[in-house]
Amino acid sequence: MMTENKIRQLLEAGKPMLGTRISASWPVMTEAAGSTGLFDYVEFLAEYSPFDQYDLENIARAAELHGMGSMIKVDFQNRGYVAQKALASGFQAILFTDHHDAGQVEETLRLVRAESPAAGGLMGYTTRRWIGYRTSRSQTQFVEMSGKSVFAFMIEKREAVDNIDSICAVPGVDMIQFGAFDYSMSCGFELSERQAEVKEAELKVIRTALKHGKRPRAEIQSPDQAQYYLDLGVKDFSIGSEMAIMLAYWRTEGGRMRELLSGGGARGA
Repeated sequence: MMTENKIRQLLEAGKPMLGTRISASWPVMTEAAGSTGLFDYVEFLAEYSPFDQYDLENIARAAELHGMGSMIKVDFQNRGYVAQKALASGFQAILFTDHHDAGQVEETLRLVRAESPAAGGLMGYTTRRWIGYRTSRSQTQFVEMSGKSVFAFMIEKREAVDNIDSICAVPGVDMIQFGAFDYSMSCGFELSERQAEVKEAELKVIRTALKHGKRPRAEIQSPDQAQYYLDLGVKDFSIGSEMAIMLAYWRTEGGRMRELLSGGGARGA
């Protein structure tokens, strides 16, 4: 069991971080990413995937086997429940979605902080694997350890972009990430219709985060996309998504193979 939060350590050291996203709850996928030795953490896309609490524990274990941290992206509606269970399972970071303003962010942070005078949260002493079960850590240690969890927020609604300054001013917000697709939808247009406008909104979010000392993360599919963000001062990247990687291969290589078969098959046939 990893006793230190690797993602928090990297944040506090001011070091860059690289993660990748997985959709499958099968822990072998987490281990496969970890076997490369290239990633600081994996992000489980629980917002889009079926899972149970056993899956959460196994994903966290698989990440720990390779010295990686773990992040989970959760839905808005049941965020408190899922986030608490993920933390108790060993996840080190939560990526929250669909928030609109600072008030919602403050409410969310109360749900995942320990209920003590120092932390000001609503979460009780949780005797699960992240504290080594009942007797391994005292209540004071639990408060200290839970205070090291990393909390990130998607800025993906028009209102959230409008309120980005007050959101970034909320104590306890560690990281933010702009979400282009949901932002476009919340504005009432297709991303493809107004790409320059969406890019300007993303730039506003990144600059505001940096002004407040928050870490903006960029989600990219290729290192060729990274330099723009590096020039802005972004240190944190999520590269690739399991589902997108598989679809790209299937469409490209499967398409090439289908063309061969449609053209009459092997030359010697």
